[in-house]
Amino acid sequence: MSARSPLSSPLAPVLARLRTASPYAVDAAVAALVLFAVSLQWLFPDEGDDPLSWRGWLLGAGTAVPLVWRRAAPFATACAVSVATPAQAVHHAPPPDLMYGGFVVLYTLAALARPWQRRVMLAGWLVGVAATISHKEDAEPFEYAFQLLSIVCAYALGSLTRTQRAYTAELEDRARHLERERAADTARATAQERARIARDMHDILAHAVSLMVVQAEAGPVVVRSDPARAEAAFDAIATAGRDAMTQLRRILGVLKEEEREPGPRRLPQPGLTALPGLVRRVGESAGLRVELRTTGEPGALPPDTEVAAYRIVQEALTNTVKHAYASCAVVGLDWAEEGVTLTVTDDGRGPAPGDGTGGGGHGLIGIRERAAACGGEAVTGGGPDGGFRVVVRLPAAAVRRTALG
Repeated sequence: MSARSPLSSPLAPVLARLRTASPYAVDAAVAALVLFAVSLQWLFPDEGDDPLSWRGWLLGAGTAVPLVWRRAAPFATACAVSVATPAQAVHHAPPPDLMYGGFVVLYTLAALARPWQRRVMLAGWLVGVAATISHKEDAEPFEYAFQLLSIVCAYALGSLTRTQRAYTAELEDRARHLERERAADTARATAQERARIARDMHDILAHAVSLMVVQAEAGPVVVRSDPARAEAAFDAIATAGRDAMTQLRRILGVLKEEEREPGPRRLPQPGLTALPGLVRRVGESAGLRVELRTTGEPGALPPDTEVAAYRIVQEALTNTVKHAYASCAVVGLDWAEEGVTLTVTDDGRGPAPGDGTGGGGHGLIGIRERAAACGGEAVTGGGPDGGFRVVVRLPAAAVRRTALG
């Protein structure tokens, strides 16, 4: 049988109710309890002792009633109790054996008051209690030790409570700060994932639709004069559509909860090994002469960089088909120790007048975003011999790890 935790004790409901109760209600109950303790000497006087007079009881009440406001005005309450307690003792009421109200206000001051208020009141009580006991007839040394030690203990208990509250508040503040950071990180991750999916869908659809439009425009022209060529154009449209649907399923599959369950897994995203097929499809579908040139020794790239490289080449070729009116394009992969440089150049009409960098369009913006997300950079603009050129530098896996620390 497991041991019962403190919270499972019979006092747990009472403590929980006290934490949520009104402060004035709790303080009023504390004041009533102190008043009852002070009144015991009046209600049940000890044999041989002086009976508690009504004046003494009023002074005793003066040490209890102010406790109702001990949290609203701790220093003022302490001053009132500090006046009533020695007055009761000097008046020979006689005072109670324990300073119930004094213990409560010292605890409250140590827990809630300002530093100078705590120090002044503690010193005043120590001096006042010692002076009051010295006026008592037949005062024993142990009385000094007992009363002074009681004061110090009450003050120490309040100090511990203050420290615990400060520690708890710091932990709660830290937890709120971490929660805000987690929420911000989640929001950033969500925004980045949405942007990535939007880029992928734009690249896939724009590429497929561009090839389909080119073939759809060419089909009616040759449908009577060259039926075989027209049939090939329609086949190219169907192939482009099927390829787009396949790639869309890959992307949208990550959003499905069913993918977490056992079963067929999504096909991997295309990488650099799929570039020859991409180049061949663009050449066959768009009637564009596309060449893939590779220099250097191929190295290792992170998986997301591989996907980004494929999408960048795909978008660059899509722009060539849609806007360049080019007859040929060259895709270059220049491998080096620090990474790979992708270059897509065509012999089309080049950038629009007044746009030397080719900065317009969602496709070119997506190319820059993909390169930056992988730690690389992209430059777009006119080629050295005319046409349009896209140059993207992507870091290798080792270089990227070093950059990220």
